[in-house]
Amino acid sequence: MWCLTLATNAIVCWSTEYHGLGVAALRRSGREVDDEVLAHIWPTHHENVHFYGIHSVDIDGELAQLDTDGYRPLQLADDVAPASR
Repeated sequence: MWCLTLATNAIVCWSTEYHGLGVAALRRSGREVDDEVLAHIWPTHHENVHFYGIHSVDIDGELAQLDTDGYRPLQLADDVAPASR
């Protein structure tokens, strides 16, 4: 159970950080982002959160994507493929 708690906490921290970066980027570009709407975002409700199965990560490939601040680049809406269900 502690492993699941640790994984959940890591996902919440990661998602919260990147939500903040995304909102800041939107606001810098002139887009209005309402704080009322942001209050309802839950960082674990996303399709990228999977607790079951095998996960493999290309660590060198992921590290190569980091910018000078240590973050992965944000995906723009045009870069994101529609989710298949």
